Amino acid sequence: MAIINLPVMILILFLGCSCSRSHSQPQPQTQPVELKLQASTPFHFVVYGDSRFHDPKDSDAANPPVRQALVQAIAQTDPSFISFGGDIVYNGYDKDDWKVYDKETAAWHEKKIPVYPALGNHDLHGSEKDALGNYFERFPDLKASRYYSVRAANILMLVLDSSLSEISGPQGQWLTQKLDHLPADVDFVLIVLHHPPYTSSSDSKVFGGGHSARSQELEMAKMLEARQQNLRARIVVFSGHVHNYERHEHGGITYIVTGGAGAHAYPIERAKDDPFQSTEVNYHYLQVEDDTGKLKITMNRLDLTSGTAVWTQPDSVTISVPATKVAAQGK
Repeated sequence: MAIINLPVMILILFLGCSCSRSHSQPQPQTQPVELKLQASTPFHFVVYGDSRFHDPKDSDAANPPVRQALVQAIAQTDPSFISFGGDIVYNGYDKDDWKVYDKETAAWHEKKIPVYPALGNHDLHGSEKDALGNYFERFPDLKASRYYSVRAANILMLVLDSSLSEISGPQGQWLTQKLDHLPADVDFVLIVLHHPPYTSSSDSKVFGGGHSARSQELEMAKMLEARQQNLRARIVVFSGHVHNYERHEHGGITYIVTGGAGAHAYPIERAKDDPFQSTEVNYHYLQVEDDTGKLKITMNRLDLTSGTAVWTQPDSVTISVPATKVAAQGK
């Protein structure tokens, strides 16, 4: 009798184990938030990053007077929104740094200017749980999404977390899905992330500071450039991390490094074929003017070395979609 019943007992135990494993599978990840901003062309917005909000008495972490002057100047332009490319605070875990952000950007809050941030490495300093808690407390509309999308008129903005892979895993799959299903009325796809795919800066820090491009962002750039060849919408990539301004053109895509929001800036040993040439420190913000089929990006540079604010616009670029698309959308 025992020999006959043994296989049955084993079968029952096996099925029980299989059933237990099926119940322990992780739940699917919640989809990143998809934000929509009520806007119609023409309108303008601001892009910049690397401010490092921190105790204004501590000038080692950043340049507080420059940081504060840029914030006020941006508020005065009344942008439809602000795209913030990361390193918002000096230490993400530090509640006091975030309180400085709250205080110094009060003018934005008073004017109800939406801020759409990307996570930078400084924003994740310390305990990631504490850092993200501070971050999402300021940006509740993100609903705890580390990467997400924003739709504004003819623009689709895809904000990435460059502490994660941009081309693999959940974020990579999400980015691919977004690019595979672009709405027909999107003229411009803006990719915003902290680490730059292209930079003439380097880890050798020839002029006292700098960062080299990382392989994961270069791989993302190759993917985007391959896709751009078959898109009518134009892709523009905004990044930071490097504390200066750069503009690069590769594969039909404009790449802009805008890391001049207040963290100590440094000169860059620029390549001879860089579209923008400068040996200077460039604290700045970008004003982006959006119209039907046309996007104009202007670098607004601030010089406070004399104690008086001197504003210049040393670089500007206009990006257009093919005329055939604009005509088709106008019908």
